[in-house]
Amino acid sequence: MDKIIDSHHHLWDITKLEYPWMPPGESVLKKNYLPVDLYPVMKEVGVVRTIVVQAAHDIRETEFLLNQAQTTQWIAGVVGWVDLNDSRVGESLDKLLSLGPLVGIRHQAEDDPDDDWLVKRETIRGLREVESRGLKYDVLIKARHLRHVPFLAEELPSLPMVIDHIAKPFISEQTMEPWANDISAAAAYKNIYCKVSGMVTEADHKNWKVSDLVPFVTHIKSIFSADKLMWGSDWPVCLLASSYEEVLESTLQAMGSLTEAEKEKFLYSTALKFYGIED
Repeated sequence: MDKIIDSHHHLWDITKLEYPWMPPGESVLKKNYLPVDLYPVMKEVGVVRTIVVQAAHDIRETEFLLNQAQTTQWIAGVVGWVDLNDSRVGESLDKLLSLGPLVGIRHQAEDDPDDDWLVKRETIRGLREVESRGLKYDVLIKARHLRHVPFLAEELPSLPMVIDHIAKPFISEQTMEPWANDISAAAAYKNIYCKVSGMVTEADHKNWKVSDLVPFVTHIKSIFSADKLMWGSDWPVCLLASSYEEVLESTLQAMGSLTEAEKEKFLYSTALKFYGIED
C-alpha cells in the first residue's frame, strides 16, 4: 500500500470556539471533530501522517491544534493562524513555535471583506515574518483573488506558498475562465504550489461526479509539475458532499495516468518537502 500524507484537514471543538463560516441550520459540520474521529477513516485508506489546518481567525484555535499535534503521533504539522497585520506578529509566531510543530500560517482571505487583503502593505510585512522563521503560507482564496498571487510570489520569492483547494473554481457551473488563465499565471512561479483538495464542495453536493472534476484537475496537472502538487482531504468539510475515501478515490481518478514516482510525490513526498517535515 502507498504511504499517504493528508496535507489538509481540520479539527475543531465547537464547545471552545465559534466558526461563523459554517452553514446556518443543521449541518454535519456542527459537531466536534477530533483525532479519534479521523484516525479510523484515514487508516482505512492508508494515510499515515497529516497536516492539520486552521479554520478560525483565533490564535486560541492554533494553540488547540498544536496541543492536538503534541499528543497525536501521526499529526506531522500545524498550519495555524496569526494576525498578519499586527505589528507584533513576530512575537505571536515565536510563541506558537514554542508550543508545537507549527509548519505554516493561513488566513481565510477568501472571506475577507477586503478583496485586496493579500497585497496590503501590512500583510506583506507580516508574511516576511513568516518567511524569516522558515514557515510556509497556505493561500486560501477564491478564483477572483488569483490575480494577486503573482504579486505575492514576486514580493516574497523565498516564501513557499501553496494554493488551497485549487483556488475554488466554479466546478458546479463547469466554468473554467478566468480561473484557468489566472492559475496558470500563478503556477509559473517556482515558489507557488497547489493542493488538489476541496473540490467536491465546489461541485453539486448531492449530484457531483468524477467527470465534473476532470477538466479542472487536468488543467492543474498540466501547469504544475508533480513536485508542486499535493493531495488533501479537506475533512471534515468534505463530508458536506463526500466521504473521506471518496475524496481520495475521486481525486486519483481525476488525476488520470500517473507514474509511480509522480503518484508518490502527489500523495506523500511533496507535502513533506514543502512543509519541511522529516520522513
